[in-house]
Amino acid sequence: MTRIALDPFVADLDGESARLRAAGPLAEVELPGGVHCYAVTHHAEARQLLTDSRIVKDINVWGAWQRGEIPMDWPLIGLANPGRSMLTVDGADHRRLRTLVAQALTVKRVERLRAGIEALTTASLDRLAALPRGEKVDLKAEFAYPLPMNVISELMGVDSADHPRLKELFEKFFSTQTPPQEVPQMMADLGALFTQIVDSKRENPGDDLTSALIAASEDGDRLTDEEIVNTLQLIIAAGHETTISLIVNAVVALQTHPEQRKQVLNGQVPWENVIEETLRWNTPTSHVLIRFATEDVEVGDKVLPKGEALIVSFGALGRDEAQHGPTAGDFDITRSPNRHIAFGHGPHVCPGAALSRLEAGVALPALYERFPELELAVPATELRNKPIVTQNDLYDLPVELG
Repeated sequence: MTRIALDPFVADLDGESARLRAAGPLAEVELPGGVHCYAVTHHAEARQLLTDSRIVKDINVWGAWQRGEIPMDWPLIGLANPGRSMLTVDGADHRRLRTLVAQALTVKRVERLRAGIEALTTASLDRLAALPRGEKVDLKAEFAYPLPMNVISELMGVDSADHPRLKELFEKFFSTQTPPQEVPQMMADLGALFTQIVDSKRENPGDDLTSALIAASEDGDRLTDEEIVNTLQLIIAAGHETTISLIVNAVVALQTHPEQRKQVLNGQVPWENVIEETLRWNTPTSHVLIRFATEDVEVGDKVLPKGEALIVSFGALGRDEAQHGPTAGDFDITRSPNRHIAFGHGPHVCPGAALSRLEAGVALPALYERFPELELAVPATELRNKPIVTQNDLYDLPVELG
């Protein structure tokens, strides 16, 4: 099996995803930093593995980890070993840790957040409208970032004063270019910041999910301080990064497909279609780290060996022709059916999927209603990917509002 090295600079994600698909449903890959693992790259096999009890989240199953081959200053260590939370456990422990979060993020409960999301969106658009006409605007920084960060922070009870520091630390957390000597301190700083937030909520509880997690631990649900801190960090990280990329990628897709943009702006195609096709075609999450095989697992005509690590390559899955047909490589908002798994599948499916869809479903139509003549300020080919192997993320999105 030929090993495919994932580009730490993410210069050509589409080309990389195509090579992964061509390698078969199970590809042997090398993560930045020279760490070996396998990737599932086809839709059907991914669904199978994501519900296979032989594939677990316990890092102690990983042979390379047991042998001391994974350095603690590896830039992706925070994603491979983020501490105990619902992300890193399975079975009963996973259900115990996930229950409160899942209950807070049901479709019905998320819908109650709509009015607040609409108000935040309007405020952001008002700020954009007040800018001098003709000025280039970074739509990511000025619109796509503030909305999900404010929404998830309000949900979790995180003060907006912490946003700049969180942004700084998460930039380092996700980047493959963080110098190894800075990784341990970055991880310590993130832990300290979230511990401080939890301690503050313990002293002054509010109507937020962090306070609910603390109350549950005191009422006998046995959440440890480590589990609360790590769960908070997980939800904040996943709760804004994915939605930022979803909004940004949808705008880029619409701006580079003007006939389809016209269809949705004329009301011929619902915005829901734009969101689902963006999730499939240009998924916010390119690769998800990391699961481990407790025994040999057959994947097609190949085998994921016992003790090896597995990543899920969502960028490859979304354009799998076996699932989405011969036009899988095309952006098509009229595609039906559109059964992707951009938010995962199985027990660890993203609990915040409904919230992300709601935010994009409010933000995108409001943006184009206010600025129907919006245009990219640079050719799409000049937009730059950030060096983040897990997130399909741009440095910025320069536009002219019109």
